[in-house]
Amino acid sequence: MTDGPPLRAVSDDELLALVREWLPGRRWFPAKDNDAQITSAGALTLVDPQGEAEVRILLVRAVTATVDVVLQVPLTLHRNRSAKPETGPGWIGTIGQPPVHVRDGAGDPAFLRAWLAAATGDGGAPADLDIDPDHPRLISGEQSNTSVILPGEHGGAILKIFRALTSGENPDVEVPRQLAADGWWHVPRPLGWLEGTWTEADHDAVGHLAVLSEFIAQATDGFELACQMAGRRESFAELARALGVVVAQMHRALAAALPVTRTDDDDAAAELAAALAERFRWACVRVPELARFAGAVADQVDHLRARTSVPARQRVHGDLHLGQALRARQEWFITDFEGEPLSSVAERTRPDLALRDVAGVLRSFDYAAAVSGASADWATSARAGFLAGYTAASGTDPDPDLLRVLELDKAIYEAVYEARNRPQWSHIPAAALDRLLGPPPD
Repeated sequence: MTDGPPLRAVSDDELLALVREWLPGRRWFPAKDNDAQITSAGALTLVDPQGEAEVRILLVRAVTATVDVVLQVPLTLHRNRSAKPETGPGWIGTIGQPPVHVRDGAGDPAFLRAWLAAATGDGGAPADLDIDPDHPRLISGEQSNTSVILPGEHGGAILKIFRALTSGENPDVEVPRQLAADGWWHVPRPLGWLEGTWTEADHDAVGHLAVLSEFIAQATDGFELACQMAGRRESFAELARALGVVVAQMHRALAAALPVTRTDDDDAAAELAAALAERFRWACVRVPELARFAGAVADQVDHLRARTSVPARQRVHGDLHLGQALRARQEWFITDFEGEPLSSVAERTRPDLALRDVAGVLRSFDYAAAVSGASADWATSARAGFLAGYTAASGTDPDPDLLRVLELDKAIYEAVYEARNRPQWSHIPAAALDRLLGPPPD
């Protein structure tokens, strides 16, 4: 039970005023220049079964010249015996007298218990699962979401809290549910999820707030593994080949679990060309330096528009890279089907070319080599191994011209993402643009 007198009522406006100062320092906060207009988009109250804290999910809208997003901020409100301010990564601040201590709920057992009690799942109430919310482990370093590992006797679970919210069914809930239901075991099975309602610019929206999934124990992040091996100058080719096989199997499983109604593809090349042109226009608004590549990108758009055929489209991962792959028990597992964080749900769930996922993994090899200081030969070997595995398992040889265009599209997206989130890595997509387009004119 709550320690001390009854918890004083705290309004959403008081909480919003407190988190306004705290948000810009979060890795997942998309407006890094501290000039965002932050307003309330709604709130949700949950109940901790043990009554240790009030649990509030604050939904806030952040708007800048280039960003307009609704963010989720789970909070726990505590009364302690002492009014002495607390410290630590979850500490946000204190409101009023007697003091109400406010913490980021993501790693707080009170929030986790309340979340499990409120969530729903295919296999019954998540609160009945054999997991321990009282000893969570917060995963550090995530850029777009917040994940918490909940231990359990049979491997435990991982709760992924979507920080940037989008209306509609989140593909990171929908897609793994369908794949697991169809028996594809290379994806962690969702165990529960929670939806919420918030106010957008001119309407109310409903969407997923978080998903609880099986935890793959003793797994190694694919990007970390690649960086370790690249740093030792150890070939990644065989592991890349095995990953290529699993990605091809994933595409086959996606086509079976989430079939796409075939449409007239006569204009498919023109649509891809228009999408590349729009991607570049979008990127130039956010990273004006990219305008130097305008002529070369226009040539690629024209070349793409002139194609007479394009492979069939289907449901895809949408943001596949080595960091979305886990290596455990001598197998690869694919995670995080949420899609590109800067894209809308409509864009993330739209049928697309399977080769877009292939291009994403190829770009990831460049990242691993660059971060680890490995030579271009290391990345070339890994790329060749991955493509060999994908070709063998899919029965098709990826179109090199189309793959080049999709890599270009991904590198343009990366240029914006890195400028916003990791400017120290901006040289990596810049090098890819030089390679794919040639150095821009002075």
